[in-house]
Amino acid sequence: MNIYVSGISGTGLGPLALMARDAGLGVCGSDLSEGAVSSELRAKKIDFAIGKQDGKFLQKKVDEGKVDWFVYTSALPEDHPELVLAKKLGLRTSKRDELIAYLVEKQDLKMVAIAGTHGKTTTTSMIVWTALNLGLPVSYLVGTTLPFAEAGLYDQDSEFLIYEADEYDRNFLHFYPWLSVITTVSYDHPDIYPTKLDYLRAFMKFESQSDTVIRGSEMEGDAVINNDTYDFSDKFHLAGKARRYDANLAMQAIFEMVEEADMVTAGKNLLNLKDAESYEGRNIDEELIIEILDKFPGVGRRYERITEGVYTDYGHHPEEIAATIDMALEDAKINGFKGVVALYEPHQNTRQHEVKDGYQDAFVGADKLFWLPTYLTREDPSLSILTPADFIADLSNKEIAEPAEPNDELANKIKKFHDDGYLILLMTAGPADAWYRKVFHG
Repeated sequence: MNIYVSGISGTGLGPLALMARDAGLGVCGSDLSEGAVSSELRAKKIDFAIGKQDGKFLQKKVDEGKVDWFVYTSALPEDHPELVLAKKLGLRTSKRDELIAYLVEKQDLKMVAIAGTHGKTTTTSMIVWTALNLGLPVSYLVGTTLPFAEAGLYDQDSEFLIYEADEYDRNFLHFYPWLSVITTVSYDHPDIYPTKLDYLRAFMKFESQSDTVIRGSEMEGDAVINNDTYDFSDKFHLAGKARRYDANLAMQAIFEMVEEADMVTAGKNLLNLKDAESYEGRNIDEELIIEILDKFPGVGRRYERITEGVYTDYGHHPEEIAATIDMALEDAKINGFKGVVALYEPHQNTRQHEVKDGYQDAFVGADKLFWLPTYLTREDPSLSILTPADFIADLSNKEIAEPAEPNDELANKIKKFHDDGYLILLMTAGPADAWYRKVFHG
């Protein structure tokens, strides 16, 4: 089987391309620009083209007999030249869910699916991190880059596929997991789910399709409430209630997996991770899992450290922002920073009209906030474009905030704050991340 992936180098389809190659499929593809997974694709000797996706590279691969199945990202419009050509040529075409389901069935894997509005990337990565440190063979797909392993992997000895199950485009409803972990659920993606009820019903359906469900819940004040078995959040030393909450869910998933795999003691680590030898032969219990999770190194774009005191995060929803600010405040206190300076670039004007009222207390605790213009994608043209001033007016601590643009003036301001001893945090799902990295890395 030969797969052509359109949008191959991003964190959505790049990990899947890596896993498919590991599973013995032929893989090639294209992307408009270099993505986060490009270097990993090249390391696997996957042939892909970067630049204008006009169909020429796809036609070349078809002529070479190297395309049986055209897989494309949800961001691809129906009139995209490659998709149009694939249909014209009579190729099998699908989004990623169909290929994932194919691999699960072909390799006889038990899916461990992590879903939720917030925290699913971190929780998925924590489960992968812990499994690898225990020597539990796993295959996995994570929607980001990992500092400790590839973003996607198929291990021929594994019986599990750990998968970050995205609700966007109703992707997660195509699966019937052996185990599902639901982090938190709060309304999002109004372009896909017209009402909150539609959104909640999708998660209810997803749960009904799962053999076993580990269900988290919203955080209430300082307490993390878990609806299922136990809560060990206060045992972890990770910064931020949200991260400790994710770790607690990851621990529960790991215990389900090691019980199914009939593991009692940690085995030889597969990827020779740091400290792995100290775990080998030890009983797999709460103490060991907590020790491993407390060393979790984080993931790309989820409170990712750029340099000392400088972080970037994918947060673009009020609840995610509040949790990330909490994490930054704990981090600043532990490491002796004067406080936290935040930059925020909202994502999608359509979404902002739905969540605008939720920002009121989202930035409480920050010493300064620079609010950037919204990153516009897949917009409803009938809606007015909300400005930074529109959002700031509703904040309970509006005195700390000011509108800003990602330019030299802002760069100089945040550099000065950094020099003065403040922790700097950017939250965005948009292009401000690339600008921010250049500010501190040149």
